[in-house]
Amino acid sequence: MRELKEFTIPFVGLKLGEHHFDFKIDNKFFKHFEYDEFNDVNLGLDVLLDKKTTLLEFTLSYNGIINVFCDVTNEPFEEEIVGDYHFVVKFGDEFNNENEDLLIIPHGSYEVNIQQYIYESVILSLPTRRIHPGVEDGTLKSDILDKLEELSPGANKENKSTSTDQTDPRWDSLKKLLNDK
Repeated sequence: MRELKEFTIPFVGLKLGEHHFDFKIDNKFFKHFEYDEFNDVNLGLDVLLDKKTTLLEFTLSYNGIINVFCDVTNEPFEEEIVGDYHFVVKFGDEFNNENEDLLIIPHGSYEVNIQQYIYESVILSLPTRRIHPGVEDGTLKSDILDKLEELSPGANKENKSTSTDQTDPRWDSLKKLLNDK
């Protein structure tokens, strides 16, 4: 996958210590990863790079709003998202990103791209089931919710009682077999 240049951090000219980088993440970032489940994205990302003599420590702190569809009603709503992610970059003989908390880059590298870590941490911080707040507190009025309520198993108790009262007489003798022990 092609790397986005704005998420590549050159660390060669930086002094030892902490350095801050600020980014704005929008829908275009997720389209780059071919992830199209978001309607709109407005996230602020603060990257803290702690440069040490033998390694780099990154802390990604993000917060903002992502507009998604509700899993129950398919109504769009804004999900607030807040999260942190911490990983370490070390130097080695060859590139290795098999461990999610440790990235090994070759000696002589002068920059590191953090786009994959941003993508994964934001996606994984979302709830697995996205439910509109109006569904949870009962304030959302929707045709889909009305239809779900109508079709729910406990909704029509009158229909159940009339259907059990009117059974086919041919089954009555079989019901006796169930009661005989």
